[in-house]
Amino acid sequence: MRSHPVTTALILCGAGGALCSYLRIPLAWIIGPLLAMAVGKFSGVRLAPPPAGREFGQIVIACALGLYFSPAVTREVAAHWYLLVFAALLAVLIAYASGWFLARSAGIDSTTALFASVPGGAAEMTLLGERFGAKPDRVALAQSLRILLVVLIVPAAITMLGAHGSDFFQPAQSEVEYPRLFALLAVAAAAGWGLARLRIPNAWMLGPLFVTIFLAVAEARLSAVPAPLSNLAQLLIGCSLGSRFERQFLRSAPRFVIMVCVSVLFAIALSALLAWGIATVGAVAAPTMVLATAPGGIAEMCITAKVLQLGVPLVTAAHVTRVIVLVTTMGPVFRLGRALKLRLRTARNR
Repeated sequence: MRSHPVTTALILCGAGGALCSYLRIPLAWIIGPLLAMAVGKFSGVRLAPPPAGREFGQIVIACALGLYFSPAVTREVAAHWYLLVFAALLAVLIAYASGWFLARSAGIDSTTALFASVPGGAAEMTLLGERFGAKPDRVALAQSLRILLVVLIVPAAITMLGAHGSDFFQPAQSEVEYPRLFALLAVAAAAGWGLARLRIPNAWMLGPLFVTIFLAVAEARLSAVPAPLSNLAQLLIGCSLGSRFERQFLRSAPRFVIMVCVSVLFAIALSALLAWGIATVGAVAAPTMVLATAPGGIAEMCITAKVLQLGVPLVTAAHVTRVIVLVTTMGPVFRLGRALKLRLRTARNR
């Protein structure tokens, strides 16, 4: 009797997470399942992520992150608003530079290269890029590779540099109260569903996060998120990320894959360098700003901050700000760039 692809995936991802946790690898319950799923897919094993697993994982993680935003912490984060906006703008500019490099080096059109490079969520950028004429398969592949490389490199590099446990921010709630936890998750899920209906990028992360922050700032009595549930959420996110890597698809575009990897490494290095400068000017810990500007997904980078105890509220606020900047500027900037390009082409032909 053949095992079900979802069951097999969960067993494999659970084993990968447990092994990485035993080996004390940073972000074990995302990296382990992600690599296990990717290796399984490459090996031809019939695997599939649980339906809505990534969404559930994002809801849980968003609630855990939102609990950090007590009134005092929120005031502290708000005092650094200029750093958050500056970091978000820099992240967007680096993404555009990466897109320019990818278009020149990989021999693809500029539209596909741009949406393949912008860290706005793999699914969201794929759909938005397709709307503007980008190749959705290339965008999806590049976005998946970007998240994979950032998740593998950034936490490991920060850990090797000894940056761990320096966070003075702590969640407002430390006790687990299951009736309140279930109520919080239900409200958070409703908020995520509402934003998803409005087609807001990262809806299942932002909706629950905003709701939890609002309740935490209002000093409502909430429940902490238990560690096993947080680990399960990370496992589901890692499982979903790893499921995107198909052997035959990577083989079909080797040059594109190589250039995407190069552009992501460039973005990571440049982001880290600029983060160091921002941290020096703003009197913020450099590892915190590295996570705040890293070109990874909001869930993955915020989980890294939580696991390593590095400025969770600041990192979360920075990535939320980046998403807001992307959502509000991506379409208009792209249309403006296309119009300017058309004018220049018309002027040359005269």
